[in-house]
Amino acid sequence: MGKVSALFWDVGGVLLTNGWDQEGRSAAAARFHLDLEELERRHWRVAEAFETGGLDLDRYLAETVFDEPRSFTPAEFVEFMHSRSQPYESALACARSFREGGRYVLTALNNESRELNEYRVATFHLREIFPFFLSSCYTGRRKPSPDAFRFALQVTQCAPDEALLLDDRRENVDAAAQLGLRTLWVQDPERVREELATAGIVAG
Repeated sequence: MGKVSALFWDVGGVLLTNGWDQEGRSAAAARFHLDLEELERRHWRVAEAFETGGLDLDRYLAETVFDEPRSFTPAEFVEFMHSRSQPYESALACARSFREGGRYVLTALNNESRELNEYRVATFHLREIFPFFLSSCYTGRRKPSPDAFRFALQVTQCAPDEALLLDDRRENVDAAAQLGLRTLWVQDPERVREELATAGIVAG
């Protein structure tokens, strides 16, 4: 088995809270008095296009929320969407230490729409951590599709057993493992550094 040289980091659920998941949509429905079942139906109708760069945020909102006149503006709704993003400070500090240590290639490998992804990258200074962003909105590939992991391996020029994926979703971890990647299923972002160390992966 090769030595790990690359760390593929999910963002939502590992470094930050999830940006626009079912919990966020449920909160939005309550805040703006929307029919949650209808919002979910409309969301899933366009979710793949939204997260793979085929649908921008304005069009997404037109398809899911502003299909009829509302008492609030798109800007107010986007502000609420942004508010759902909060940092996991200890996990971010851990990732920064790995960037500073210089021993591993760090890559963000996440499913996210373009505008939300770029908001999160800028707000939480993720460019200071990651030299590569293989977000689904740029690559057109969403986890757990094997193509998402194969593309990350091609870009970083790593063999599967030389890369480790950190992800909070079991289906993504399982899909990566089937391709031979090493994996860390993140269930508690506060313990990321500890769990990496247990696997023999340290920053310095």
